[in-house]
Amino acid sequence: MDRTGSNQNPRAPIRLTRIRTDDWPERDRIAMFHELHGRDRIRVQPAGGESLRIDATIARFPDFALLWGRRSALRSEFADGNDRLVLNLAGPAVAVQFGREVPLERGDAIALCGSDRGTLTTSRSGRICTLEFARGALMPFLKDPRHSCARRIPKDSMPLRLLRGYVEAAHSGFSSDNADLPELAIAHMHDLAAMALGATLEADALASSRGVRAARLQAIKTDLLARINRDIELDALAARHGVSGRYIRMLFESEGTSITEFIREERLTRARSMLLSPRFATRKVADVAYEVGFNDLSYFNRAFRRRFGRSPSEVRESV
Repeated sequence: MDRTGSNQNPRAPIRLTRIRTDDWPERDRIAMFHELHGRDRIRVQPAGGESLRIDATIARFPDFALLWGRRSALRSEFADGNDRLVLNLAGPAVAVQFGREVPLERGDAIALCGSDRGTLTTSRSGRICTLEFARGALMPFLKDPRHSCARRIPKDSMPLRLLRGYVEAAHSGFSSDNADLPELAIAHMHDLAAMALGATLEADALASSRGVRAARLQAIKTDLLARINRDIELDALAARHGVSGRYIRMLFESEGTSITEFIREERLTRARSMLLSPRFATRKVADVAYEVGFNDLSYFNRAFRRRFGRSPSEVRESV
């Protein structure tokens, strides 16, 4: 299941495509979608008498794609041969494949196998997220692909929760100026998707050691960044993520750093950005230090100079 082939963590080039139906004439939206994005392989039909509205971005990698955005209530039909894992982030929905009709609640997920036509009907507008694995790339890693597909994956499933957080972190970093993603990150999404569906013993072992670890570390980093200006209590952090403090330390050590170093680096980086920004030109250096989470001004000045080679005041004067 190792798809990277290298320890150098190479970057995977991507192509970003924006779908925004509000830019199209309303009466032509379905036809334009099928012509530009679906043809005879992916069909959409508005549900509940609504007009078709989609505002989504597709990040396409070799053999993998990630779609996220918003859409109106609609019925989607897939017959393009690609496996896909759909995260149902809006309201109630119904998926159909292999003659099975599967109700989904908000937050649930479902896999649709590329070997058989499948549909997903959403009953209300809302967010969407789909992981697409080209030409059946996901199914070989499952114990029983036909049984795993078209089955509800509950929203509280641990692999699904980790996958959802990992995907959100991945797509939040995309931009037209930075159109790539580490190939290892794509492998992690494969891992977590396979675990959520029921991976083979070999794939499950690799996913547990690689994909789950990476997703937990990403979730913990996201948590820390949201609280970067507060005192960090390791026990409380561990409790929020259902792991031990020692396990968190091991996760950071696996990246050659520590949780203390990660927090200090993020705080210093934020402080430097504030000092260079005209928005904070009237803010005292001490106020900047306290705002990003430093409680000791002398320590902040020493750490800042070690990191950037200049004092905070010198950085501000360089603007």
